[in-house]
Amino acid sequence: MVSPQFVMYEEEYQQIAAVCDQLCRESNSKVVFLVDKNGQLLASAGQTENLDTTSLASLTAGNIAATGGLAKLIGEREFSILFHEGERDNLHISIVGGRVILVVIFDNRSSLGLVRLRVKKASQQLGAIMEQLNRKIQSASVGSPFAEITDEDIDNLFKD
Repeated sequence: MVSPQFVMYEEEYQQIAAVCDQLCRESNSKVVFLVDKNGQLLASAGQTENLDTTSLASLTAGNIAATGGLAKLIGEREFSILFHEGERDNLHISIVGGRVILVVIFDNRSSLGLVRLRVKKASQQLGAIMEQLNRKIQSASVGSPFAEITDEDIDNLFKD
């Protein structure tokens, strides 16, 4: 099941971008990016100029969905951390707050241990930012004039 889109405010975006930049530096990684479970790129840091970040984001979400299916088959809720080792580059993928996916691409200038250590800290920071964002979205929707409008209301409006 696809989760609904959420609103990203400038303040939270800046905080998320700062955490991604810090993670990229402190883990000595090539690239860090944050993706929602629908495959939309939320933020990135590092050497992204030669990467198709849109495809990477989409494929990462697909990877999480596929491994989620594998997890369910063996009785797990999900696999919260994935690691792919390549000849030159490695991918460390983790789910943050059950809603977003943190991806770190690194090579032999770093190590899996260092990446895992820094990702743990960054995940806590990102989780707190996502909670702040959720609270802001909830409080904004309470006073919204559109809060009471349902999909059925919209469908009825456009019926012939």
